[in-house]
Amino acid sequence: MVEMLTEIRVFGYDLHPSWIDSKRPEMGKDRIKESFAAIKRQGRTGLIVFLTAGFPDKQATLELVPALVAAGADAIELGVPFSDPLAEGPVIQQSSFLALQQEITLADCMDMVEELREQVPDTPLVLMGYYNPIYSFGLQKFAERAEESGVDGLIAVDLPRFEAAPLAAQCAAHGIHMIPLLAPTSTDDSIRESCVDAGGFIYCISVTGVTGTRDEVSARGIELLERVRPHTSLPLAVGFGISQREHVETVCRDAEAAGVGSALVRVMLESPREELVDRASELVARLAGRKVVSENEKIT
Repeated sequence: MVEMLTEIRVFGYDLHPSWIDSKRPEMGKDRIKESFAAIKRQGRTGLIVFLTAGFPDKQATLELVPALVAAGADAIELGVPFSDPLAEGPVIQQSSFLALQQEITLADCMDMVEELREQVPDTPLVLMGYYNPIYSFGLQKFAERAEESGVDGLIAVDLPRFEAAPLAAQCAAHGIHMIPLLAPTSTDDSIRESCVDAGGFIYCISVTGVTGTRDEVSARGIELLERVRPHTSLPLAVGFGISQREHVETVCRDAEAAGVGSALVRVMLESPREELVDRASELVARLAGRKVVSENEKIT
């Protein structure tokens, strides 16, 4: 008798069960789900912040992440340095270049996540980067190490949805959410397919083009939320161009969280190393709507 194998759905794809290890590990707690549940329960805006891992050095990342969480970040995206970051504007490109000069690798990024887990045990840590380093590392090896280190999610910026199935299967087998990126130029079919079995949250890009700060929130980003919402019950986050508290408040009228990257990385680039953590924390506190204590208040 021939055993009939039923296809399953992973990240919107029909996959044969043999793609997924039959010894799929029991999943731990879902930090992303719990974080967004807390945001909803507390009736506040959510804040996801991005920083390039290993910039300006590994120790800085290990100091920054817990400080930014204490300042009001609900989740952290750790950018994996890459030599050709096509989606990034000049600010994040420069931070990636400087991290590469420190010889930061994908393996280093996961080592940093593992070390950070002791300091921020409940905060979602998401790797955000490009497919080439992951492919070179090995998809199964990557997913295994990411799970072991405590990675919660992955955003593969340049991996087309229709080519994502092998990586999606490995991530699903190891409890790592693959978080899709959607843009104002995404078609309705692409939005629908990307939302099927997506994990964690949906990342909506508010503008077409590269990352970077803008003076105002793009109306196209809000329109995108209206197009995405009917296709998923997952939280929606809006990123690209968010740099002020007013921007966070605007997008969170329709989304569960705002994503901030370039504004934070710019502060990091402009700060002396000894002031880096304090200055970055002050920006995040402002974006989160928390009171920032001035140096005079600290002294008194």
